[in-house]
Amino acid sequence: MKSLFKILAIAVVIVSVSCNKSTAPNYQFMPNMYESVGYETYGEAAFPNGVEAQLPAEGSIPRGYVPFDIENTTDGYNLAKETLKSPLDSTVVDLERGKELYDIYCGICHGNKGKGQGTLVKREKILGIPSYDDAGRAINEGSIYHTIYYGKNAMGSYANQLNEEERWQVVSYVLKLKADLEK
Repeated sequence: MKSLFKILAIAVVIVSVSCNKSTAPNYQFMPNMYESVGYETYGEAAFPNGVEAQLPAEGSIPRGYVPFDIENTTDGYNLAKETLKSPLDSTVVDLERGKELYDIYCGICHGNKGKGQGTLVKREKILGIPSYDDAGRAINEGSIYHTIYYGKNAMGSYANQLNEEERWQVVSYVLKLKADLEK
């Protein structure tokens, strides 16, 4: 009886090895799962408007995006200056990371010490960048964040280059530079 099982097992192995064709694909039990029907992006489709490319649902938020509800106006700037506070507590603030980001995105114009004497200012490519400690420049974390998000005057927005957490790290570093200049 044992020899019969051995012979049967050997026969199964020989048949499976000899019938194996490595150039042919394996069996597909549900081919629709492996090979989807291709649609042209702007071709006809079964949607009500007849187009395959659809707009996102109203009110949807892209993954990883955090909406900023304060407007890009002077009133919005003043509102941010009065009400916006950093969500980072002292254990999460990383001034080294803030310095790295500041040097990459801000230092070229504002200077590494925040005096408004960056490389572009020294080469006279950009004029009139004030120092962080100027008496008429009462900046705080809300106004800095709003300026990074929307830009101000000749400065453009950095909302696409820095995510929310990185923006707050830069804000913390700018406040440190301001405190250092006011000593």
